[in-house]
Amino acid sequence: MSEGDLMDTATEAFVAHRNLLFTVAYEMLGSAADAEDVLQETWLRWAGVDLATVRDRRAYLVQITTRQALMRLRTLGRRKESYIGPWLPEPLLTAPDVAEDVELADHVSMAMLLVLETLTPTERAVFVLREVFDFGYDEIAQAVDKSPAAVRQIAYRARAHVASRRPRETVSAADTREVLTAFQRAVETGDLRDLLDRLAPDVVLLTDGGGVVRAAPAPVVGADRVAAVLRGIDRAMSPRPAQVNGHPALVLRRDGRIDTVLALRVEDGLVTGLYAVRNPEKLSRVERETVLSR
Repeated sequence: MSEGDLMDTATEAFVAHRNLLFTVAYEMLGSAADAEDVLQETWLRWAGVDLATVRDRRAYLVQITTRQALMRLRTLGRRKESYIGPWLPEPLLTAPDVAEDVELADHVSMAMLLVLETLTPTERAVFVLREVFDFGYDEIAQAVDKSPAAVRQIAYRARAHVASRRPRETVSAADTREVLTAFQRAVETGDLRDLLDRLAPDVVLLTDGGGVVRAAPAPVVGADRVAAVLRGIDRAMSPRPAQVNGHPALVLRRDGRIDTVLALRVEDGLVTGLYAVRNPEKLSRVERETVLSR
C-alpha cells in the first residue's frame, strides 16, 4: 500500500470515529474547545501510527484521545483554580438523537458533568470509558496506563462516588419542559409566582460569567435567595427553548445575541439546580448542533 493510500485509510478511520472521539474528550473535559484541541492532537499522533500494527482502530483512537484528554484535564484543573466565580461545562446544542439515547443524554447533562468534576482525572477517564462507552477493563488499562486489576478498583470507586452525588431520579423531558415553560413565561411577563412555587427549599443557582460578564461570584443557595436573583432578570431578554446537552433548556438572547444558556436539575418535581452559562467564550457551540455518539 502506497504512502498516499495509508494516509487515506488513516483519514477514513479518523473521520468515521470523530464524533465518538469528540464525545469521549468532551465527557472528560466538559469543554468543547478543549475537546477539539484534543482531537487535533489525536489526529497528529494517529497519522504517524503504523496501521499494520493496529488490530482495533476504534479502540486505538480512543486510547490516544483518552491519553491526550488526561493531559489536558490536569492542565484544566490548574486553570479552574484561578477561574473567576463558579465554573460550568460548556453547553452544547445537541441533535435530537442524543435525547433519544437516554443513557448518553444522562451522562452529558450539566448535572452529571458537574458530578464528574469531583472525580480525579484517572477516575473520570475510567468512569467515562466504562460506564458511558462500555469499554473492557483491558482496553481501559491501556488507555490510562494502569493494570486491569487497578482499573477495576478505580471503576468501582468512581461508580460509588458518582452514585452518591447524581440526581436521585430520572426526570422526563416533558417535566423539565414544563418547568422551563414556567421560567420562560416568568421572563416574558415578569410574573414569577408559578416559577417560585417550583423551587426546592435548598435549590442552588450557579452562574458562570468567567469574570467577563456579570454573574454571581459564588453559588446562590436557598429558594428565597435564588428567587431574589431571578426577579432581577432583564425582561428585554428573549428566552427560547432548545435541546442542550441532550435535555430541554432555555437560550436567552439579548438584541439577537446569545446572552445566557439555562439548564435545570429537577428532582421530585422541584428545581434543585439552576445552571446559567453566561461566559461568552462558552456560548459558540449553541449556535449550531453538535453530534455526539457512542
